[in-house]
Amino acid sequence: MLLAGGARADRLTYTRTLPAREGRTADWPGWADPALVGGYRALGVDRPWEHQAQAADAAWEGRHVALATSTGSGKSLAFWLPALTAVGRTLPAQRRGAVLYLSPTKALAADQLHSLERVLGAMPDGAGRDLRVGTCDGDTPTEERRWVQDHADVVLTNPDFLHFSLLPNHRRWARYLRALRYVVVDEGHAYRGVFGAHVSLVLRRLARLVDHYRPLAEPARGVSRPRSGTLTFVVASATSAEPAASAARLVGAAPDDVTAVVDDASPSGRRTVVLWQPPEVESFTFLRSGPGDAPTADDPWALPDPLDPGHTEGEQETVVTEDGAAEHPRRSATAEVADLLADLAAHGARTLAFTRSRRGAESVAQAARDHLRPVSTDLSRRVAAYRGGYLPEERRELEQAIRTGALLGLATTNALELGVDISGLDAVLIAGWPGTRMSLWQQAGRAGRAGADGLVAFVAREDPLDTYLVTHPEAVFDAPLEATVFDPANPYVLAPQLCAAAQEVPLRSDDLPAFGDADHVRSVLDELVTRGALRRRPSGWYWTHAQPAAGMADLRGAGGQPIRVVEAPTGRLLGTVDAASADGQVHDGAVYVHQGVTFVVDHLDLTDRVALVVRRDVDHGTWSREVMTIAIDPEHQPAAPGAAEGEPGGASDDAGAPGRVEQRSWGPVTWGLGPVEVSSQVVSFERRRIPDMQVLGTQALDLPERALVTTAVWWSVPEDELRAAGLDPEVVPGALHAAEHASIGLLPLLATCDRWDLGGVSTDLHPDTGEATVFVYDAYPGGAGFAERGYQLGATWLRATRDAIVACPCDHGCPACVQSPKCGSYNSPLDKAAAVTLLDLVLGHAPAAP
Repeated sequence: MLLAGGARADRLTYTRTLPAREGRTADWPGWADPALVGGYRALGVDRPWEHQAQAADAAWEGRHVALATSTGSGKSLAFWLPALTAVGRTLPAQRRGAVLYLSPTKALAADQLHSLERVLGAMPDGAGRDLRVGTCDGDTPTEERRWVQDHADVVLTNPDFLHFSLLPNHRRWARYLRALRYVVVDEGHAYRGVFGAHVSLVLRRLARLVDHYRPLAEPARGVSRPRSGTLTFVVASATSAEPAASAARLVGAAPDDVTAVVDDASPSGRRTVVLWQPPEVESFTFLRSGPGDAPTADDPWALPDPLDPGHTEGEQETVVTEDGAAEHPRRSATAEVADLLADLAAHGARTLAFTRSRRGAESVAQAARDHLRPVSTDLSRRVAAYRGGYLPEERRELEQAIRTGALLGLATTNALELGVDISGLDAVLIAGWPGTRMSLWQQAGRAGRAGADGLVAFVAREDPLDTYLVTHPEAVFDAPLEATVFDPANPYVLAPQLCAAAQEVPLRSDDLPAFGDADHVRSVLDELVTRGALRRRPSGWYWTHAQPAAGMADLRGAGGQPIRVVEAPTGRLLGTVDAASADGQVHDGAVYVHQGVTFVVDHLDLTDRVALVVRRDVDHGTWSREVMTIAIDPEHQPAAPGAAEGEPGGASDDAGAPGRVEQRSWGPVTWGLGPVEVSSQVVSFERRRIPDMQVLGTQALDLPERALVTTAVWWSVPEDELRAAGLDPEVVPGALHAAEHASIGLLPLLATCDRWDLGGVSTDLHPDTGEATVFVYDAYPGGAGFAERGYQLGATWLRATRDAIVACPCDHGCPACVQSPKCGSYNSPLDKAAAVTLLDLVLGHAPAAP
């Protein structure tokens, strides 16, 4: 095998070959539009795979479908076949049908539009011209949007546009809503946590408006519709746990109304999956700076991951100098992946290299080009980077280039994890654990598509979690996939969505079951009436305010509009940077890399949301320093100094404050619940020479402090209690940190949330409590109810946490107990044994279980 040759053989810790799979085909359904079938046949699809036919039949019969098969298994044919047939077929007394396609990203919607236009263009006798297709999102010009509203049969968009524009302006979309028959929800596994809960309720608002414009009794296609209502939903997803239950919860249907299609009948080539550990290198001193922005021995180019903002470091700055942080440090995963990408490209293999950050993608691509340039200048040009922040036309060009083979290597963030159609790849490289097994196999599925053999290499970062995985292959290959977790009943999500629904059409008592348990929905409505958000009248609940209700719900918690990166001399738009990470990435003096070309930021204008850059060749990179703090409501602040270790959550500017502080005691242990402010500020940056990382200088920055005001649950223990339990000061930080990680991992079992919906901080002395404290907070402005659930079930929560740690057979801690996939401090320090002692101490004072 190419990767195992020569001196590299000792870097392979495990290899498993997944056998090839023969495809199984079925006949085209008799109800399918012959012209549409002709279009697919013209594109080389002689017969559908069995799972495509099964899913299409179920959707045509009016049943909701959860289609959860592997990457590249042709899920789009399964939903377009019944949907487009319904659009094109007009039966007596039936209006022309319409279809709505939803994807979590604009890029995926654009990719589906391209694929759909190919099918329509291939239909015989120009039949495809009768179907009117359009994309509609926040970037769509007004005139084009009006055409879509007035004429489109198929609309491709995203949940954000549906929530903020289409549903609030439903009267303008009445023609389309009256005709709507199918709703396709693509990449359904992406709708998890608070985002998933919001999208679930947005879909229920959509179904309610369709019922408003088209009575349920109207036949959709001249056939009865068993128990499924006016719309048919098709949820296409990566292979995951319990896809039918997740899809039913997402669309608001009964589980019995959802047909799960999970038996993948598409062909698959033999796929070799290797676990790869980079070699040890000589020990050296390095700096680790900032949450998720860590120039470490592992990855000197790392940038913050939007899902991994990093650890909170209490009152101390988040730059920590470590001498000899690892006894035998290993080569970085990005450097190793760059070598592998260059070798594969030199052998003509088309390869995707997934990285955990935008700068990581740029670094891998540039290093691979540098390796290839002495061999062939032309070959070096056939490697590129792909990441968020590129302009849409750039992304389309890169996607097309890797499809056609014009590019051999593409270093990418998880932007290509979703279903953009890139097939025929020979290899996939994964630099660092992507967070879930579902993501790992979604990325791995890009290799060996269309029946060809493929190679997948998971390359470990210098991180205990990654090290554990490459030395315990059963945790990668044999553990079950994660379920898609979200809770539409969460009152913090349900409340603003009910306000939006009431503004669209006043809510009646008969509407309440569509949004969940009717009694629970009514209780939330009563609270909204008490607070003055809604007005209760005999006929229902009304929104009586001038401002749009949709603005109360931020689906993604994005924290503001992105920053545009503009080349100052020419005015050329290079790309965008998320608002939450702009201070650390495009501050004045920052080095910005775009497809191997370096720019230096001349000025960051936060008012106009633009970073002006100039082209400049430099021999250094820049790394920002950020100070982060967490503070309880000022009403409860006995002052004392302290420093913290934490697990990251989200952040945004100046959110509204949640409710009051509550406290209770378990003997000497204090529990708290209430508003906290997680503050962060980029205060300076360092220039470091590449590649030896020598510090060239430090410069202060004058940037605003950012604050996430949210709700946290915390528990604190006095120092004398820790000493009495045998927990000396040197082990307390590792004990707190490990307990924090494990408790965050267990809370989703009680709060119906996702780990990425939570943040955490642990400190051996917090200034507001004066004691060793563990915080777990909702990573959403104002809170989302998860911390409150932890407070209510504190004893149950910590017992489950303690039992999970003890039951794990590992010696020193692993991803199954105390390590976290999102830890910005690289899972250090962690002390598994001390965490058990700490939790035993806390639970020893817990009240008796009822």
